[in-house]
Amino acid sequence: MRHAEIIRNTLETRIAVRLDLDGSGQGQFATGVPFLEHMLDQVARHGLIDLEIHAEGDVQIDDHHTVEDIGIALGQALARAWGDKKGLTRYGHAYVPLDEALTRVVVDLSGRPGLFMDVAFNRQTIGQFDTELVEEFFRGLVNHAGITLHIDNLKGQNAHHQAETIFKAFGRALRMAASPDPRMSGLLPSTKGLL
Repeated sequence: MRHAEIIRNTLETRIAVRLDLDGSGQGQFATGVPFLEHMLDQVARHGLIDLEIHAEGDVQIDDHHTVEDIGIALGQALARAWGDKKGLTRYGHAYVPLDEALTRVVVDLSGRPGLFMDVAFNRQTIGQFDTELVEEFFRGLVNHAGITLHIDNLKGQNAHHQAETIFKAFGRALRMAASPDPRMSGLLPSTKGLL
């Protein structure tokens, strides 16, 4: 049973995450940050993860705390859902285009948090959403999931397209990395014996 539920409450946000790594790509979101919900739906759909996120945050100030804390809670849920990682593929990668935009995402369920992101958004905002928050979301996620994540936007003129290729590619790379490898059944995909 590769699913998890996380409740994260702070003075700034209240976050509830429920996920199933072996889902069918269904997403339900109520976060107060519509663009992030659109991006999370890409992760669910392309990662074939059933994902439900509800958040209440101090969005009257700005979206920063809510977006970052959703990333943290989602990272915690992922770590809980894949458990000791025995039998998993461990590595995943994806190239995803959307019209003129092209992004490569590579993930390692390494146990070592690291975000290496090379994205030059062509606008500071997408609607009301600050593009700086894409990095804040993923930083929170990798720090609490314990993964190494490389995100490289190789091409792109439209900031919405750039962001969408990032989240779609992340979903696909995550699906590959978290998939069971039948040849690794019961084995940890590491020569160290620990991830």
